Amino acid sequence: MSHFFRRNLKRTLIGALGVTLLVGGLSACGHRPHDYGSNMSAEQYAQKRDKMVDKAASKLDLNEDQKKRLATLGDKLFEQRTALIGQTKDPRAEMKALVAGDKFDAARAQALINDKTTAVQAKSPEVIAALADFYNSLNPAQQQKVRDYMDGRGHWFNRG
Repeated sequence: MSHFFRRNLKRTLIGALGVTLLVGGLSACGHRPHDYGSNMSAEQYAQKRDKMVDKAASKLDLNEDQKKRLATLGDKLFEQRTALIGQTKDPRAEMKALVAGDKFDAARAQALINDKTTAVQAKSPEVIAALADFYNSLNPAQQQKVRDYMDGRGHWFNRG
């Protein structure tokens, strides 16, 4: 009888531990929305942009003119992102609608891709011009810092 009790107790404890880990893991992953700013208002974006500009300015020793150019680049990226998202408030709903029926809606998917491609093509020249304007305003030492960051030797925005 004691062998039976020990074996079942061990299984019960392992099962309870497994359930606890599973529930704990799921609750840890689900504690906040993971939309990564997809529904961010212009004011919220401006606050986030200003924070990032200040952080980059401290790393690159930017002057006021360069900060303005970086902020302009951020605004152009936000405009492109807004154009890419389009009128929809829930992009996932659009994707779900493609597979909602018994057949994949290829025509609707192609129209969606065409709309997104047009939005990117329309806004890209402005983004490229703003990026070039910002990068060209940097002195050679600042440009090298940017290249180092892009090579992975810099970690400006990590949470450390």
